[in-house]
Amino acid sequence: MNSSRETRCAGVSRRSFLSDTGMGFTGLALGAMLFRDGVARAEGKDSTLWQPPTGFPHQAPRARSVIWIFLCGGVSHMESFDVKPELNRFAGKSISDTPYASVLKTEGKDVIGANPAHGNRKVILPLQTGFRTYGECGLVVGDWFRHVGQCADELAVVRSLWTIHNDHGAQLTWQTGRHPRELEHPTLGSWVAYGLGTLNENLPEYVVLGVPTGDCCGGAYTHGASYLGPENAGVRLGTDPRDPLPFLRPAEGSITAEEQVSNLSLLGKLNRLAGIDYPDDANLRARIKSYELAFQMQTSVPETLQLEREPEHIRKMYGLDQEHTKAFGQQCLVARRLVERGVRFVQIFHGGGGGGAWDAHSEIKSNHTQLAAQVDQPIAGLLKDLRQRGMLEDTLVVFGTEFGRSPGAEGTGRDHHPQAFSAWLAGGGVRGGVQYGQTDELGFHAADNRRYVTDIHATVLHQLGLDSRRLEVPGRKRVDLDHGDVIHGILG
Repeated sequence: MNSSRETRCAGVSRRSFLSDTGMGFTGLALGAMLFRDGVARAEGKDSTLWQPPTGFPHQAPRARSVIWIFLCGGVSHMESFDVKPELNRFAGKSISDTPYASVLKTEGKDVIGANPAHGNRKVILPLQTGFRTYGECGLVVGDWFRHVGQCADELAVVRSLWTIHNDHGAQLTWQTGRHPRELEHPTLGSWVAYGLGTLNENLPEYVVLGVPTGDCCGGAYTHGASYLGPENAGVRLGTDPRDPLPFLRPAEGSITAEEQVSNLSLLGKLNRLAGIDYPDDANLRARIKSYELAFQMQTSVPETLQLEREPEHIRKMYGLDQEHTKAFGQQCLVARRLVERGVRFVQIFHGGGGGGAWDAHSEIKSNHTQLAAQVDQPIAGLLKDLRQRGMLEDTLVVFGTEFGRSPGAEGTGRDHHPQAFSAWLAGGGVRGGVQYGQTDELGFHAADNRRYVTDIHATVLHQLGLDSRRLEVPGRKRVDLDHGDVIHGILG
């Protein structure tokens, strides 16, 4: 079909045509329509910068949704999914007293830290938990994650990650790939929402569960959309169906259902007029979308959160029958119900606020023992539930944290450690039972197949059928590190 401007009716723009052909109220407001069909991005742009319409991936996808689990504060990789028995062998010794001294020294000083009691050299802290081997793949997992260990043959563990920041601003880096000093940039969830949209018009494309990081670590930026527009930012939901989202429902007795529909019908007409006059106003598009989405969500969100409808054995699988696992188990079960209903990206935070609960500078044994007990069974329950429902084939689950923890002791704890840490992926076309990359014997350096955090991003987008370079926004050039490289070694 010839799409040149000369073939159009005189005086009728595409925007006017869309407006005049029944852009009704809820679900069809102009801003959302323009955004959904790609017109807002494409019209008026040079053809070389045109982006594929939302909902059309760049290549055949292996996954349709993502559940992105983030543990705030820095989980010890050496006592979870990259267990290092050598720490026990050299416990109490400095790096200088190990065979690895020449490798792990910088300018004549132990890079592991300092301790005046040991000649200004920090000593190695032994493992604070036991470990065992799981699955046919022989994955060694620390006892803090014994339930997830039972799912070893579903996991692709990436053990050679590194990041650019030594403080908890790296929580923002994990979500955006950027240094925290660069502040707001699109998160991975917002790129997914921008590229694909939702499969359910009654729910957001991008949902956030749990308490995000504190302002010191990015705050709302960790689930924001920046220049992709607020319509692509994460929508925070609680897990209480009576109060899942502020202002979701009108005040009791303030308006009838008929009055609300009438008001929204009028609002839709005003939106059409405003949309024609201000077609490139991102905030207007977001506001239009928020009004119509809120109306749809008044029914769909409470229904999604009615976990009592789940069979008892499913609720127990997620740990809803135990006090210490109930809160996170609810989030994991809600995540499954959301992706089941077409939500593209569900981001689950655990231990959020401030620097993050997993920041174990002291008493790491009690800290990680308590926190892991809250998440281990629910995460395993999520994987098992997705598998038995046939959903793991097209749902990609990602488990991550901002960095690892140091091999050296910081009293009874471990320090921040961006030089090496682990994450794992499962489902969505990822090959299970895989251990990719490795660190040195003490878990200090990412030694083989080093991967920056945006390589995880690139892999997730690839499995969703998206190429981040083709998602680029004109005028917002990104460098190679921002895009990352797909980790093909873990894909099926």
